Amino acid sequence: MIKLPDALKAWKTPEFEDVLKAGIQAIHLELLPLQQGLSQSSYVTEGDISVVILKVTETDEVIRAKTGIFYAGIIAGSCCADDPTTICEETEYCEVLFEIDKITAETTASLLKD
Repeated sequence: MIKLPDALKAWKTPEFEDVLKAGIQAIHLELLPLQQGLSQSSYVTEGDISVVILKVTETDEVIRAKTGIFYAGIIAGSCCADDPTTICEETEYCEVLFEIDKITAETTASLLKD
């Protein structure tokens, strides 16, 4: 389960986007729909992600943040056997919608399809 209590506390402050980015970047990658967002590789690698806030809106119940996420993926078995770097990373990008419950800070993350 994803919870972003610091982002909820920062809502409607100038720091909100920075706090939200930091919160998203701290989420364990397995909880994000990054594997489903791959377009150039086969598997998501463990590593840092970069988050761009594209749009933020709200309803009475949730804060909705449309984000762009840059991350790395690998192509399994694509490197030559004599290549000293056995893992070839590709930069990936996908858009993810985060919905933060205004009471509990429980957050859903959904992959946005083109």
